[in-house]
Amino acid sequence: QDYYGKELQKSEDLKTNACVTSARPLPKAVRDALEHVHEEVVARYYGCGLVIPECLLSCWILDLGSGSGRDCYLLSQLVGEQGHVTGIDMTEGQVQCRAGASPHPPSSPPPFFLSSCQVEVAKKHIAYHMDKFGYQKPNVEFLHGYMEKLGDAGLADESYDIVISNCVINLAPDKRAVLQEAFRVLKPGGEMYFSDVYASQRLSETVRKHRVLWGECLAGALYWRDLYSIAEEVGFSPPCLVTASPITIGDKELEGIVGDCRFVSATFRLFKVPGGSRAGPAQVIYNGRILGHERELVFDANFTFKEGEVVDMDAEMAAILRSSRFAEEFLIRAGASATALQGNCC
Repeated sequence: QDYYGKELQKSEDLKTNACVTSARPLPKAVRDALEHVHEEVVARYYGCGLVIPECLLSCWILDLGSGSGRDCYLLSQLVGEQGHVTGIDMTEGQVQCRAGASPHPPSSPPPFFLSSCQVEVAKKHIAYHMDKFGYQKPNVEFLHGYMEKLGDAGLADESYDIVISNCVINLAPDKRAVLQEAFRVLKPGGEMYFSDVYASQRLSETVRKHRVLWGECLAGALYWRDLYSIAEEVGFSPPCLVTASPITIGDKELEGIVGDCRFVSATFRLFKVPGGSRAGPAQVIYNGRILGHERELVFDANFTFKEGEVVDMDAEMAAILRSSRFAEEFLIRAGASATALQGNCC
C-alpha cells in the first residue's frame, strides 16, 4: 500500500521492468481504445502484460488490482454499453472512485467504497470517459477491497464472465485464495485471463522479505510450477500460456540479492470448465467472426486458429471451447484424428 500509494507517482519511478508492458504490437481496436483513456489514468499505470482477451462484447469483467483504472477503461469500450467492468484495488491512493450504480442484486451485501477517494478527480475522469465512449450511463465501477476476500466487497458467486489481473497476484501473500475467489465469482465456462511475474525457483526468505523487491513485483513471484498445482487444486483447467518475456532488473544491488533466480512476465488463461463439458477429443473450425481476429485467432502459445481450417483438439481444449464464450465462434465436431495429443492446451 505504501509503495504504490505513496512512493510511486508515475511508471518511470519503477526500478525494474517487471511492471512494464512489453512493446508487442497491439490490435487496432485496443490501440484505438487506449487513445480515449485519460492521460492521468495512463500515467499511473503499472502492469506486466496486456490483459485484453478476445470476444468481449456484452461481457461482465472483474479486474483484480485495478489501480488507476487503465485496463478497466480499455475494457469498458470493448464490452460495450451493455457490458460491465468492475475494478477492485486495496490501495486508497490507487482507487479513483466508484463510477455508476452497483450491478449487484439487492440480496447481496452492498460493496464498500472509499469514503476518502479523490472525488473531484474521479468525477472528472468518469465524465470524460463516458463522453468519449458515447455512453448514456457508466458501465464501470471501482471498489476498495482485497482480491483474497471478494465476498467482503459484495461480489456474488458466478457473477462474471471474465476475471483479469495485471501484475498483482504476486503482491498477494495467499495466491491460492486469490485463484479460489476468482473461480468462485466466475460463471461456468468463465475465464481468468491474467499477466503476472513468475520465478525459476522458489524464493529465499531474504528475497521474499525485501521491501523494494516486493513492491517491484519480484519478491512475491510464484514459482511457475506452483501455478499449475494451485490451478488444479482450485478447479481450473490446466493453464494455457499465451505469452512470456524475460524480466531485467538493471540494479546491481537488487541483482545481487536475487542471485541466480530468473524472472519472467507471462500471460496465462484459465477456464472454469463444467464437468459435463468433457466429452472427449474433437475437431473444431473457427468461423472468423471475432472482431479484430477475422482471419486468425491466436488463442495461446500452442493454438492459432485460422478461419475455415480444421484443427484437432484434445479433450481438455475441446471442453474449454465447448463451454466458454467461444462456443459460438467454432463449429465443434466430436472425435479427432489419431494425431491429436492429450494436454496440448497447457
